Amino acid sequence: MTLAIYSAAFLIDLILGDPQHWPHPIRWIGSSISWVQKQIRSVCRSEPALYVGGAVLWLVIVGATWFVTWAVISGLSAINIWLARLVELWLAYTILAGRCLSDAAMDVYRALDSGSLEDSRLKLSYIVGRDTTQLNKTQITRAVVETVAENTVDGVIAPLFYLFIGGVPLAMAYKAVNTLDSMVGYKNEKYKAIGCVSARIDDVANFIPARLSWLLLTAAAAVMRMNVKNAFRIGWRDRFQHKSPNCAWSEATVAGALGVRLGGPNVYFGELVKKPWIGDAHREINQGDIKLTIRLMLMSSLIALVLFAIIYLVVR
Repeated sequence: MTLAIYSAAFLIDLILGDPQHWPHPIRWIGSSISWVQKQIRSVCRSEPALYVGGAVLWLVIVGATWFVTWAVISGLSAINIWLARLVELWLAYTILAGRCLSDAAMDVYRALDSGSLEDSRLKLSYIVGRDTTQLNKTQITRAVVETVAENTVDGVIAPLFYLFIGGVPLAMAYKAVNTLDSMVGYKNEKYKAIGCVSARIDDVANFIPARLSWLLLTAAAAVMRMNVKNAFRIGWRDRFQHKSPNCAWSEATVAGALGVRLGGPNVYFGELVKKPWIGDAHREINQGDIKLTIRLMLMSSLIALVLFAIIYLVVR
């Protein structure tokens, strides 16, 4: 039943994605983070206090997310097992973000295809943290490819990983960890203290999934008859070419498979951040690489599902 639920959740995500007006637990987690953060800031006024408050924020959000998810599934199981399984399926589906990531990338692709740089920059601004107002077509394309490559880990591979390890409660707790990092895990003046714990633990949570992404994306490149040797080599060579200990694993593997160069300097929150280049520029990146990266993401996700299911069956 567990494998059926996770496989069905994967399929439903690919079909439905994330309809904007549907209820979604991750949005509830985001709202909770905003509220709890506001309460903590009202009490913790100094920087040392905000470091402690950041730890409290993490414990409250992640702990509550795990407990509420576990309590809902357990409570429903005592009432009606099929109702509990239905809710478990819905929650597992909301944890995965493959279709949502694909749709967001294709929105930018279609804007580029129409020739509107202004619309492309706007659509891109929805999915990246960098300043998009001055980017040209090549820079926009590179940003989309980087975003899809990076979020292949925390959008699909890592949620599947935690689903198979600890079920829906653990996977939902992982999404709380990831959401905390995306909301407060910055090193700027506003968030460096209160977001320190969230950023560090997100690095820990993605440590294994990020390294698995190197192998999974390389396998996807093999299935798609892309440059497998280059994907494997660049994925390993440039795995630390990022300030994050995890992000470069998937980005470098995709760069190798495509034969392009990613990374480089970008503007974040008004500040120029000099990031190292990832990959080798065997050719110029082009708009079609967005679709290729989406296919790599989807194929690696499918391979991850099959691999985790086999390991789950063997262990059980």
